[in-house]
Amino acid sequence: MSDSQNHQWTETIESSHSLFDLNLKEVWRYRDLAYMFVKRDFVSSFKQTILGPIWFFINPIFTTIVYMVVFGNIAQLSTDGAPQILFYLAGITLWNYFSSCLTATSSVFTSNAGIFGKVYFPRLIMPISIVLSNLMRFGVQMSLFLVAFFYYLFKGEVQPNWWILATPFLIMLMAVFALGVGMIFSSLTTKYRDLQMLLAFGVSLYMYATPVIYPASSLKGIFKTIAFYNPLTGIFECFKYAWLGVGDFSAMMLLISTVLIFIIFAIGTVIFNKVEKGFMDTV
Repeated sequence: MSDSQNHQWTETIESSHSLFDLNLKEVWRYRDLAYMFVKRDFVSSFKQTILGPIWFFINPIFTTIVYMVVFGNIAQLSTDGAPQILFYLAGITLWNYFSSCLTATSSVFTSNAGIFGKVYFPRLIMPISIVLSNLMRFGVQMSLFLVAFFYYLFKGEVQPNWWILATPFLIMLMAVFALGVGMIFSSLTTKYRDLQMLLAFGVSLYMYATPVIYPASSLKGIFKTIAFYNPLTGIFECFKYAWLGVGDFSAMMLLISTVLIFIIFAIGTVIFNKVEKGFMDTV
């Protein structure tokens, strides 16, 4: 028997898989690598810093104060009767997670070209690790929201309801949405680098198209219709309705958000799988 017949390959690298295939079985095999990337991202965030993880508290606190002064007191925007600090803190906590995931995922190919060109591993590991590492940051900021929430709960100024149980689902939807849009932009920026700057500008504008600093109930006419089909509107309104008991929320709004998000994620998967086969030639 020849040597070639005795040898069995333990790994086969090929580019013939389906465009819709996420290859989650292979991703699971590389879960230790995902853990290393998550640990690297989290630790590197605090290297050579004085305050370390405290920055995760400073950012939402000061942003909330600015929103309370500018939008709450000067612009007199409604919070649907909810305490201003809780209303803005809820929106900021969710938005920070989404924007961080989207911004980091959108540069996966260009930022990690050196690693991708030297060693093989499922490319999906990298955006997944970004979502997970930002989930840890979200947990820290969510704890700040919970402190304020229980304070106002004991004062009887908020009326939470059973929709609180949907919170993990809402977080998952945000992660999937950021992953889908991020994979689309990450694939396109391998050839068109200026899209990265366009995305940074677009994310800033998108925040004002999402009920982060205002309730959806304050919108009228065409603006209300546009907001209704914004994938993030259902998530933000459901979160505020669940925890604060306010907002113009309906189950149909969340259903539309879910459908749109998974459509975008499917498109992102197709584009990502197509580009990953030869992105090293253009990056």
